[in-house]
Amino acid sequence: MTSSQVQPSGGLQYILIMFALGMGGFSIGTTEFAAMSLVPYFSAGLGIDQPTAGHVISAYALGVVIGAPVLAVFGARMSRRKLLLWLMLAFAGFNVLSAFSPNYETMLLFRFLSGVPHGAYFGVASLVAASLVPANKRAQAVSLVLLGLTIATIIGVPAASWLGQSFGWRWGFGVVGLLAGLTVLLVFLYAPKDPPNPSASPLRELSALKRRQVWLTVLIGSIGFGGMFAVYTYVTSVVFQVIGAPEWMALVVLAVFGTGITFGNLVGAWLADKALMPAVAAILLWSSTCLLAYPFAAQQIWSLCLVVFFLGGTNGLSPALQTRLMDVAGDAQTLAAALNHSAFNIANALGPLLGGAAIAAGYGLTSTGYVGAGLALGGLLFWGIAVWDERRTNALQAAEVTPGVTPEG
Repeated sequence: MTSSQVQPSGGLQYILIMFALGMGGFSIGTTEFAAMSLVPYFSAGLGIDQPTAGHVISAYALGVVIGAPVLAVFGARMSRRKLLLWLMLAFAGFNVLSAFSPNYETMLLFRFLSGVPHGAYFGVASLVAASLVPANKRAQAVSLVLLGLTIATIIGVPAASWLGQSFGWRWGFGVVGLLAGLTVLLVFLYAPKDPPNPSASPLRELSALKRRQVWLTVLIGSIGFGGMFAVYTYVTSVVFQVIGAPEWMALVVLAVFGTGITFGNLVGAWLADKALMPAVAAILLWSSTCLLAYPFAAQQIWSLCLVVFFLGGTNGLSPALQTRLMDVAGDAQTLAAALNHSAFNIANALGPLLGGAAIAAGYGLTSTGYVGAGLALGGLLFWGIAVWDERRTNALQAAEVTPGVTPEG
């Protein structure tokens, strides 16, 4: 089955392929976010305090940051279908091993290893999805892969958290292994069978690192995305300690957040297919506005729900930046696509770190909104540099073709 056989994009084969790829995103999203809610349970089970247990979350993010580029480079010569199968098999295995961890040290190791396939899977799956549609639909195809991750924040995360709370924390990780195993089966059955690319090589993939626009795009995501995570990490504490709402209300707020993330993913992708870089700027401006409003909205439960729903729209950056990396990577598509998820997880570490520092300094739980706004505007700054650099490069190239033309700036 080739990409030409699954077009047009509305056909049954296309739907089955996207469902298979999206199931991988659902598995990954479930474990990435549910692990945070399981910290009190596995910290008690392993006999460690909660701050130490937080290192397990960081270990997973570190695995994503390191694993995404490394696996993309060394898997360059494999067919995309085969690479997806191996990545999800590894993800399934390490999540099952996490569920059976006997102590803190093994848990730390297995969570790091669970994160290693994460970014490469999303990168390769995004390339497969984009290859099945016309160029002006790529961001929307990528958003369907990411839809699995966003739906996980609404369904998978609460379900895994409930399993962990009701039957023991190990079930929260074990069920992810089962979901990943289902993904392996679906990808085997439905993903397009593509031959290895004979011209691909690790060196060609590494050439992406020579491109300024690749690095600038990664910086936009690493910093600009951090604003959402600065708030998301501490929103449950705001529900309890600032608003004084009952425990069940935290699940409602997280579900509203997840719904906003899903909405933002789809709308952001649609905007990116219309006008890519303007869409990125608009999303960052929207994010900074919502984050500035957050400290005021976080005094009442109804206004908190409203602002976190709109803040979830920041997730529109993900398909937009994924598509941008495809545009600026040249022949090094696999590495560049995977780097988007390294950037996402750098933001996942940076936002909570800076938000926590503001709280520790005595500025209060809602101060994370101001920290997040600063990060969103920082991402916008790098967006401006990227646009300026691209225009200047194009002008220089035009001057070389047409003598006498002086580049602006």
